[in-house]
Amino acid sequence: MKTSKALVFDIKRFAVHDGHGLRTTVFLKGCPLRCRWCQNPEGLSPKRKPVYFQNSCIHCRRCEQFAQKNQMKYDNDRPYLNPQYQGDFDNLIRACPSGAIRYDSEEYDIETLLKKIQEDQVFFRDDGGVTFSGGEPLMHGEFLFEILKRCQEVGIHTAIETTLYASLDLIKKILPYLDLIYIDLKVFDEIKHQEYTGVSSKIIKEHIAYVLKSEHKHKVIIRTPLIPTMTATEENIIAICQFLVDIDPEVQYELLNYNPLASAKYDLVEFEYGVDKQYKMFNQQQMQHFYDIVKAAGLKNLIIE
Repeated sequence: MKTSKALVFDIKRFAVHDGHGLRTTVFLKGCPLRCRWCQNPEGLSPKRKPVYFQNSCIHCRRCEQFAQKNQMKYDNDRPYLNPQYQGDFDNLIRACPSGAIRYDSEEYDIETLLKKIQEDQVFFRDDGGVTFSGGEPLMHGEFLFEILKRCQEVGIHTAIETTLYASLDLIKKILPYLDLIYIDLKVFDEIKHQEYTGVSSKIIKEHIAYVLKSEHKHKVIIRTPLIPTMTATEENIIAICQFLVDIDPEVQYELLNYNPLASAKYDLVEFEYGVDKQYKMFNQQQMQHFYDIVKAAGLKNLIIE
């Protein structure tokens, strides 16, 4: 029988912002969306890729000595890895003595990842657990289903951070094995959603409506990341709130303050950061303005950090 595997680009231990209590957050690689402000651009591509960390490089040029044809070139006192190269980069990673060249992710099977998560189980206590994030964890359908099931079998609280941009059959399959469901609803307007994320919002809204009308609605927290000029507008927040109120005014809703620090990650990937770097986090007064909009729209369970 074929073993289910997935690429993991990070495992964050002792996380406190990805669910209740102390948590281990597992970041699964690959996402169908291309949000201009993505906080984890290293998780967008579903493929394992080599990454060059300039600050770790000691400029010994061993990579050049061990490189295969068309694998890289050495210029301006640093290596440039060829993204079109068809083979692996194991030889360069082994040759690099400082770890300046390494893969952006690691492949796990179910049992290996479960053991990794269980290393922290003593810290979870009653309210902690594991959160699967990404990327979009639903891209790893069968793997995600199996690891959620195994986690619950050994008594680990499970959570997910998702856009629900996946098949409804998969969503129905994993819902019973989730204890907490964070769902991002970023942009309500269909045209703007396609412009800012690269995909339609139609199935996202349909799947949110399905989950909020199901027996699992008590597990759900809807979130909107506040991105200057894109999602952080009165028009967008009002539209999202009205949509949610029409389904269930009791749903938990959270506004996530803008985090400009992610822009620094884009030097390591082929994607471009799509937010002007002049923008900063919103201050307390600005956040209160957004909170007031949500309350006026009729949502009753606004989460305020």
